Amino acid sequence: MDKYLYVAMTGASQNALAQKAHANNLANISTNGFQRDLEQARSMPVFGDSFPARAFAMTERPATDFSPGAMIETGRDLDVAVNGNGWMAVQTPDGGEAYVRSASMNVDALGVLRAGNGMPIMGNGGPIAVPPQQKVEVGADGTISIRAMGEGPRVMAEVDRIKLVQPDFKNMNKGLDGTIHTKDGQPAVADANVTLTSGFLQASNVNAVEEMTAVLALSKQFELHVKMMNSAKEDDQAMTRVMAMS
Repeated sequence: MDKYLYVAMTGASQNALAQKAHANNLANISTNGFQRDLEQARSMPVFGDSFPARAFAMTERPATDFSPGAMIETGRDLDVAVNGNGWMAVQTPDGGEAYVRSASMNVDALGVLRAGNGMPIMGNGGPIAVPPQQKVEVGADGTISIRAMGEGPRVMAEVDRIKLVQPDFKNMNKGLDGTIHTKDGQPAVADANVTLTSGFLQASNVNAVEEMTAVLALSKQFELHVKMMNSAKEDDQAMTRVMAMS
């Protein structure tokens, strides 16, 4: 009886965690560049001092869906989105590298080019610094060009180039900050084949219908687990009454 109840209880608990994963995806459906999390459940044996005769359900996040989202036109020069499966590099607070698919960039008071999340955009040799200028343009290859103060409209000077990469998906995972990192912690190598589109942002790759369907299915499963726990309780009470009569 305790095995029956234990399986139902752990199933309900892990089912609730799975619902949270899908709820988080839905909450970020309007977050540009968001990559949806995948979840799965599997049975795990309970190890202890005795023979592992029990098993419990465990929900895990095996991977992230790295497929690109739809392109959203903004018309803003410093809004950029990666074409296809590449990434653009940003600097993390600890000085490392992380990767994003889209960025609504701006130049701060110190001239540092930053993504919308505040992280500096990485160039050939580190964070990109932009001198005082009238206009900033981003080329398809990530080249940052400026029209310096006092220059004519046709005089553009190249400042740096955004680091664009395309590491193997097997060596990538999503951090708690929502950015993508390499599993081995090593910076990805720049890839000249990756291109950008200026004036666009990339939407999240969350499919609202799929996520809602998954949440509803998990809700039904949760109800079933609760019914199993109630059934175990009723069976236990019935057995207690029978034993009391004997």
